[in-house]
Amino acid sequence: MLRTNHHGAVTLLTFDRPEARNAFNHALYCAISDELDRARADDATNVVVLTGQGSAFCAGQDLIEMTAMARGELVFAGGHGFTRLLESLESFDKPLIAAVNGPAAGIGLTMLLHCDIVLVAESARLRVPFAEMGVPPEAGSSALLPLRLGWQKASHLLFTSEWMSADDAVTSGLALRSAKDDRIVDETMALATRIATHDGRAMRTTKRLMMDARGSISQDARGREEAAFAELFRSTRGSSK
Repeated sequence: MLRTNHHGAVTLLTFDRPEARNAFNHALYCAISDELDRARADDATNVVVLTGQGSAFCAGQDLIEMTAMARGELVFAGGHGFTRLLESLESFDKPLIAAVNGPAAGIGLTMLLHCDIVLVAESARLRVPFAEMGVPPEAGSSALLPLRLGWQKASHLLFTSEWMSADDAVTSGLALRSAKDDRIVDETMALATRIATHDGRAMRTTKRLMMDARGSISQDARGREEAAFAELFRSTRGSSK
């Protein structure tokens, strides 16, 4: 489900559900969150890299699990791992880099807004399908997408649910650069290794200063998004009676 490999001061986390195109379920959310929390507490880890196994980075949330939750057939004690992961991402105070090795949809894209550097494979495509699904944005993306891409490009993504190419991701500022498909992980790891050679305490201080400057934008946006989703869910259930 999640593979963890340590390469010196760099930890590589690989989403390993290729049969589901690495869609995130509760178990995978929790596993990633646990590893990020471990890396944050481990002085031997300076940088974390995220990537996917197989041909996809992440196809979004597991729709089978989501449907079961919506029907009340599946309940997780202590809450769903989605919230846990976002809290771990928002508090992760070391360099976090993504190697987007293939298609990234939903949380596969919105989690990139919490990464410090993103590299994309040349064939990768990215989108947020919320408008098509009839749901509000997630993961603070209603604030973070306009902040990263600008209002018009963010609006286009959020309102149309269209796919974004790797070139568009780079041009818009969502990604730093692209790499050949068979080189994406190697090039990302090379960059991470170079960053990891610097003093870990200094890098951590820099990341914390950047986080402090951004403030609570993500958390505040998530609160509004979750309230909007809850209201939509209540109204939908009420109209179906």
